[in-house]
Amino acid sequence: MILLQNSILRLEYDPATDILQVRYPDLQRYHMAEIRHSLQIMVQTIRNYDVRKLLLDARTTAVEIDEEENRQLTLDLTAMLSKTRLMKVARVQPFDPQSEARAQQNIEAARKAGVLTYDVATFTSPVAALNWLKN
Repeated sequence: MILLQNSILRLEYDPATDILQVRYPDLQRYHMAEIRHSLQIMVQTIRNYDVRKLLLDARTTAVEIDEEENRQLTLDLTAMLSKTRLMKVARVQPFDPQSEARAQQNIEAARKAGVLTYDVATFTSPVAALNWLKN
């Protein structure tokens, strides 16, 4: 069931598995206000539906912001998600190895900041990510 679809995000929820699937948005500097707002809506949706499992698909995400802004966005998002009852986040890694390396650094920064209250795992395919979320 599609809970939200706009130019930034599409939130697709399966109540049978309690999995929310989201294609992580392109991070373009001139759209950051809308991106932040859409991510806040995503977190509110997770809270409203009491979602426990999230699949973030970043395979085609383009990152056009600097590393510090990207890190801060990750920290802000993980902090917002930690205030939900989310238990598992499965990431489908970007095709670009440099983007994935930066993403892993940001996840590690969130771990060190103590804002990760849920399990995070990274996968190369959506099928593997869904299998992990279902178990």
